[in-house]
Amino acid sequence: MKNEDIFMRYSRQIFIEEIGLEGQRKIMNAKVLVIGAGGLGSPVIQYLAASGIGTLGVADFDEVELHNLNRQIIHNENSVGKSKVKSAEEFVKNLNHQVQFISIEQKIDESNAKELISQFDIVVDGSDNFETRYLVNDVCVKLNKPLVYGSILGFSGQVAIFNYNQSKNLRDIFPEPPFDENLPDCDSLGVLGVLPGIVGSMMANLVLKIITDLPMRLNQLTLIDTWNWKFQTIDF
Repeated sequence: MKNEDIFMRYSRQIFIEEIGLEGQRKIMNAKVLVIGAGGLGSPVIQYLAASGIGTLGVADFDEVELHNLNRQIIHNENSVGKSKVKSAEEFVKNLNHQVQFISIEQKIDESNAKELISQFDIVVDGSDNFETRYLVNDVCVKLNKPLVYGSILGFSGQVAIFNYNQSKNLRDIFPEPPFDENLPDCDSLGVLGVLPGIVGSMMANLVLKIITDLPMRLNQLTLIDTWNWKFQTIDF
């Protein structure tokens, strides 16, 4: 892509004084790993690709199912039965062919987490289980990688940045994962389709702020309550 085309494509970001050409170059050189191509991963992938992220890795081992389509907006009816990573790659290539997409059709576990995470600058946790969340957090701490965290259920969500500029991590606010196998989740209690879009967009925003070195308040958990339309931050 010619320089003038790059400027035209990203001009509305470049026009922001705090980003400018230098910030856009940082975005185009960044390497981001998104864990999960589902509800939260979908808007994160969409907006990072649109912003011009240089390298976008997506890790997921699941296939697209019909019930995913009310909230996992990068997939479509033709994606049903296809791997989520392949569906995500098609979406990204159609949106922005300049993005280097790295397909990781694997479950993140003890055997591969360190090797995979070490290849990226920033990690985005869009997973849907505590085992993966805590594993990813712990590996990011060991490798000193910033981690953008989000979770959703029903009408509610949470967002935070962990392990960035010596900030705290997941275990500083939730020391251990819950052991109750009957804890509510989206499969049992559902999630409003637009909620992942709200929370995922906030997560993508945090990723871009990290990349462009914009100021942020750290060691805070943001609680999103779309039922009462309330946003609350908790210091930890």
